[in-house]
Amino acid sequence: MAGVRIVTDSACDLADAMATEHGIVIVPLSIRFGDEVFVDRRDLGAAEFWRRCAESTTLPETAAPPPGAFEEVFRAARDEGCDAVVCVTISAELSSGTHQSAQSAARALEGFDVRVLDTRSVTMGQGFVALAAAEAAAAGAGPDQVVAVAKDVASRTRVYGTIGTLEHLQRGGRIGAARAMLGSMLSIKPVIQVTDGIVAEESKQRTRARSLEYLADKLRGLAPLERLAVCDGASADLDRFLALLEGIEVTSGEVVTVDLGPVVGTHTGPSTIGVCAQLPTAAGPRAAG
Repeated sequence: MAGVRIVTDSACDLADAMATEHGIVIVPLSIRFGDEVFVDRRDLGAAEFWRRCAESTTLPETAAPPPGAFEEVFRAARDEGCDAVVCVTISAELSSGTHQSAQSAARALEGFDVRVLDTRSVTMGQGFVALAAAEAAAAGAGPDQVVAVAKDVASRTRVYGTIGTLEHLQRGGRIGAARAMLGSMLSIKPVIQVTDGIVAEESKQRTRARSLEYLADKLRGLAPLERLAVCDGASADLDRFLALLEGIEVTSGEVVTVDLGPVVGTHTGPSTIGVCAQLPTAAGPRAAG
């Protein structure tokens, strides 16, 4: 088929049905538990991942897709008659290997138009960029227009979350061991955000309940929102959090709830609740917040 094919990686947390509906192709990362390696989505779904996290004494690790995985998808788009590919990846600050693999694969397809864009985001923040790109492509936009739309949505997307334990962030090098130990001793529940493509601490809350209230208040202050997704990482209080979001205006319709997948879950751990908010075009100064 002619037109622009949209490709992303499995850090996007787009539900398979949603990706299929919009013609988005997802290239999987891999997850390792000790000596066992699983291809995300193919060998390991979210439910099985969280079950393994609960039962395993070994913390999982992630590995980027090889360039060949992207190249196979890009070649298929070319062979199917697509005019171009726009590939939107997880923030290169969070997985330089994934972004570099996509770039390497693009270079391998000399003569075929492949654009690789760093979303500077992750989970459904990345997913929103892929969705917007796919909607633009479906409307007949060329690759330049699709990339422009993707960049615009990336600039208007905010990702926040609250986590149940600091252990996974410490293991992944996001925070130091001493800080993780202190936070655990004080029962601090940090609220994190993705800013400039990296995970940073947004605030400290003393209880889980307060961290959820803080997230809801944060979103209420940003509303009205164009899109809103809640990403559930094996949390026991998802329904309580969703109730806190009642009344927040989302112009696209209902709040989308997705499973936080193995790629992001590896680094945040269980009991994570993430929120991804797409601000409206006319958001003004708030878009820089």
